[in-house]
Amino acid sequence: MLKRPLLGLLAALSLTLVGCALSPQQLSPQPKLTGPLTPVGQGQPVVVRVADGRPSPVLGTRGGIYADTSAISVQGQDILPRLQAEAEAAVRLLGFTPSPNAYNAPQLTLTLADLKYQSPKETYVTEANISASFRVDVQNSARRYSGKYGASLNQRFGTAPNQQTNTKLVSDVLSDALTRAFKDPTIGQVLSQQ
Repeated sequence: MLKRPLLGLLAALSLTLVGCALSPQQLSPQPKLTGPLTPVGQGQPVVVRVADGRPSPVLGTRGGIYADTSAISVQGQDILPRLQAEAEAAVRLLGFTPSPNAYNAPQLTLTLADLKYQSPKETYVTEANISASFRVDVQNSARRYSGKYGASLNQRFGTAPNQQTNTKLVSDVLSDALTRAFKDPTIGQVLSQQ
């Protein structure tokens, strides 16, 4: 007779414990190029490509006692169109014309190499370390250039950040890394060489 109330109590307790866990978050960051770029091109066509070079869409976890249930992820299909738009905008600001099918034109490939989100495990979520890096590969005739550009942010919190807050933080770090990449003067120099 006592088994039924005990089972009900255990079920309620387990639901309460699951409620304390942080749920997974699927982010759709909106990185944006910030700051001016120095135009060096004269409208030459450039083929612009983007790629996701990360081993996994999972950035890390939100931490906390149940860190295994609180994964943060950014899917390639969510981020690549935005990166394509921003890379093409950067190429325009550098004075070139993005042309997807230009024959024998210089090529620029922007690869999202890394995106990480780290929080303390087994403690209350009080901070996050977020980092991003891009690789840019430029090819113009026989000349090639590769560069890696990164940015990071350490953010402290009073309460565990919600999806909107984490989306903004990841967007900010991606924007910073993206801007650093396209401010590299060598990229424009290689693209503009005849």
